[in-house]
Amino acid sequence: MKEKLIDLFEYTHHFNKEIIKHISENRLKVDDKTISLINHTLNAQQIWNSRILGEESFEVWQINPFESLDEINRQNFLKSIDIIQRSDLDQRVEYQNSRGAKFENSIFEMLFHAVNHSTYHRGQINSLLKQSGIDPLLTDYIFYKR
Repeated sequence: MKEKLIDLFEYTHHFNKEIIKHISENRLKVDDKTISLINHTLNAQQIWNSRILGEESFEVWQINPFESLDEINRQNFLKSIDIIQRSDLDQRVEYQNSRGAKFENSIFEMLFHAVNHSTYHRGQINSLLKQSGIDPLLTDYIFYKR
């Protein structure tokens, strides 16, 4: 199971990196919503990692300097992989969401959600890119595996 989850984070890291590059190459055509969504996508993975580890986290909608997005993506990836390798994925973790509500989920559920959340928002970003006249990227998992 850990190997499959690592593969999903490799996929997530790869296409987050490609989306960041694509946005950078088309920066003059990209709208604020696209910038907000790529930041949110990266922030959310950092937040889930932090919840698991009991560390300080980003704000959900904070806007990071664009030049830092690749490094945030890289750090998110490394931290997620470290969590997978060192943790019992069935272990349950209590945390609070951004509104202060308390929940408890397994580490696996939290990490799988982070992957799924990234995929969802990359789809939204691709829609926004297309609306701005920019060719969207093919970011489906099957394209990654081919």
